[in-house]
Amino acid sequence: MEAWEATKNALENVLEASSGERILIVCDEEKTDIGEAFENGALSLRLNTRLIILEKPNEPRTEIPEKLQEILTQKPDIYINLLRGNPEETPFRIKLIKMETHDRRARLGHCPGVTYNMLTEGVLALTPQEHKGMQGHAELLMRALEGTETVEIHNPKGTNLTLSTRNRKFFTDTKLDRKSMKWMNLPTGEVIVAPVEDSLNGRLVCDMAIGGIGKVRKPVEVLVKNGRAEDLFSRDNDHLRRVKETFATDAWSDVVGEFAFGINPKARFVNDFLEAEKILGTVHVAFGANTDMPGGKNPSKNHMDLLISNPTVKVTKEDRETVTILKEGHFQV
Repeated sequence: MEAWEATKNALENVLEASSGERILIVCDEEKTDIGEAFENGALSLRLNTRLIILEKPNEPRTEIPEKLQEILTQKPDIYINLLRGNPEETPFRIKLIKMETHDRRARLGHCPGVTYNMLTEGVLALTPQEHKGMQGHAELLMRALEGTETVEIHNPKGTNLTLSTRNRKFFTDTKLDRKSMKWMNLPTGEVIVAPVEDSLNGRLVCDMAIGGIGKVRKPVEVLVKNGRAEDLFSRDNDHLRRVKETFATDAWSDVVGEFAFGINPKARFVNDFLEAEKILGTVHVAFGANTDMPGGKNPSKNHMDLLISNPTVKVTKEDRETVTILKEGHFQV
């Protein structure tokens, strides 16, 4: 698929862009080719388009540049963030998201770690029909999850977790929610919930990939009690160190923030976590910020996802009915 066509399809079918609207594309210098693809896709939809290229800094960003802050005050209808995915800049990206969406008026497609190949061959190379098919799958899955109070997650590598979603709503990134105006990741392909922050218990074995790191060389195990990561183990000392550093960002960064299903059939197991977390039939658990999710109360400045293979997921409803949603990576609903 041509890159500009993939961006056009995403803008039209996910962010509901229409002729005459204003779009601001914020792009890291090393993502310029992707920025230009989004620019061409936006122009093909007759959007009033502005592309801003951020110069490569000498060290990780922590604050929003003053010039960009001034530009953001123009308040377009749609923002697209095409940014590097390094974990050191997660706090910067969270600040940028909050500034762009604080009034819940603008739509945002946030793309940390996006690659050109995602547009031409991977997770974003979707036709309008494929976008609609994935949105239909998300609707069916959310319907099956209505009334869920408890989630159990197991996998062959040793994951054994329980968490509560009582009074928390599952939602999807595959289509715009006009009522909440929740910002969205691009590429899309998840059904997500913010778990009750003190409810996660058990053992998480991440055997696929970690947000900000990519594919794991050796599994990373997290022992969790009452929502907080209590201990970490791995034979890969580098990955272990990086996860520990992220979990030490602030008082909330090691507290659960997200549970999500991957539902994008074009997502591949590549090193870019933005694509890997969308793989059909996987799940991931994240620790850190979730205040932008329905009911979320974790105010951390950071957010780190851990991807789990071949999961079996069972949910218990308000009426005590138990439903198997996934069985060894295959959807049952």
